[in-house]
Amino acid sequence: MKRGKKYVESAKLFDRQTAYDLPEAVGLVRKMAKAKFDETVELSIRLGVDPRYADQQVRGTVVLPNGTGRTVRVLVIAKGDYASEATAAGADFVGAEDMIERIEKEGWFDFDVCVTTPDMMRFVGRLGRVLGPKGLMPNPKSGTVTTEVGKAVADIKSGKVEYRVDKTSIIHVPVGKISFDDAKLTENIETLVGAVVRAKPATAKGTYLKSIVVSSTMSPGVRINANRF
Repeated sequence: MKRGKKYVESAKLFDRQTAYDLPEAVGLVRKMAKAKFDETVELSIRLGVDPRYADQQVRGTVVLPNGTGRTVRVLVIAKGDYASEATAAGADFVGAEDMIERIEKEGWFDFDVCVTTPDMMRFVGRLGRVLGPKGLMPNPKSGTVTTEVGKAVADIKSGKVEYRVDKTSIIHVPVGKISFDDAKLTENIETLVGAVVRAKPATAKGTYLKSIVVSSTMSPGVRINANRF
């Protein structure tokens, strides 16, 4: 694969085969950032699990202490007190059947996360075929189908992220922006990896954290020493 000049220059700043301590890896990624926009920093974790088996799925949510650095637009589909709670918590859009109809008939998707209550799922369920492929379908496992609507909105706004192992046994999660200082990115990464470690399936054998790589939108990936976790 042909790489750009800036990418090639960045790749010369470190050894691709070396696993660096977390603070050093974060520092290298920030040093390599040369884009004119605020690049997203992403963590990729390869796990020693086989996602083909249900008992080796790794999925959950965690609130990053320093947020993700992006503005998240939250839609809440709820009624009554739940709707009022959502509005008070700072939800960007709140409604019930009207919002469902807007998505169905107008193809409206100007939101990043959809939260709903259990009693509304019988209506929201019919949106599965359009929300599912976009990763917007509410799910109890991600905390987006809940009676604690206010808390859900507040958590999402403050930096809640979902992690989920893909079919190649890798988890990809944004952990902040390149404009964050080293300490904030390090703390976010430690929090995320800690959550993934606690979510280790009982049936997982051998090495669980096989590799951890941190990168920004335009930079090469830097390996992190997984042994410290």
